[in-house]
Amino acid sequence: MDAGGLRAVAHAALPEVDWRTAGVVVGEFHDVVLADGVAVVKVARGGAIQHLQRRADLLTELGRLGLPFATPMPLGPVVRDAGRAAVALSWVPGGPPPCPPGPAALSGLLEALSSVDTVGLAGRLDAPHAYAGRGRWEHLMLNVVPDLMPGDLRDEAVRRVQQALAMPTVEPGMVHGDLAGTNLLWRSDGTLSGVLDWDLAQAFDPAVDVGCLSWFGWDTVQAVVDAKQLHRAKVWADTFALEQVAAALDNGEPAPVVQQVVDRVANHLRRTGLHACQ
Repeated sequence: MDAGGLRAVAHAALPEVDWRTAGVVVGEFHDVVLADGVAVVKVARGGAIQHLQRRADLLTELGRLGLPFATPMPLGPVVRDAGRAAVALSWVPGGPPPCPPGPAALSGLLEALSSVDTVGLAGRLDAPHAYAGRGRWEHLMLNVVPDLMPGDLRDEAVRRVQQALAMPTVEPGMVHGDLAGTNLLWRSDGTLSGVLDWDLAQAFDPAVDVGCLSWFGWDTVQAVVDAKQLHRAKVWADTFALEQVAAALDNGEPAPVVQQVVDRVANHLRRTGLHACQ
């Protein structure tokens, strides 16, 4: 769907806003229409359509928890238009951090997540590994993804997944699933103003979120968590790039697109050692 069609869907979701000049961002599973400072409309496509209502309900519940940062709130019901499903969300103010966030800001974020009662959100949260196959994660990551990687990376791909599977299980907590980049919004004084994109929220190992925070550098993360959680975070982070391949497969992408992802991930593995959030 082109930008004009997406703006028409946004109008159907929130007709009181003038969407004619709204920006459009094309994402992996959603397209987003943005009326700066006013509202956002998230337009699901493909497999994401079936999850949109549940995810909107989760945002409603999160907004009632009194978290120390803003989260998007649904402004109306989920609507269906032109084969898409869409929901209008409140605008969350903020921008990139004026400087690298300090340990106190990231520690406060993790503490806020740990305070969330995941049992009370049963039915709103997704399954673990929602990004990369949910219940198929282990099969895809051990038996499919490595065979698609270049020969010199196959054993390493298997090793990283096996290392994650070998870790002792921990008490599940609230996991956002993508605490990196533009999903975290900041005030000019360096405090956290908002957290976006709760699509992957799940009850799972909190070290997954710690691994995502490595986007700000492992030195910063090391100042926030203890050695045990840091180790778990690094193990999970070593699977993140490989999950991009699993996600492409699970989403039914055509073979040429999957190969593009494989090539990108292989280059990333060789260049950086993999410590980056999906």
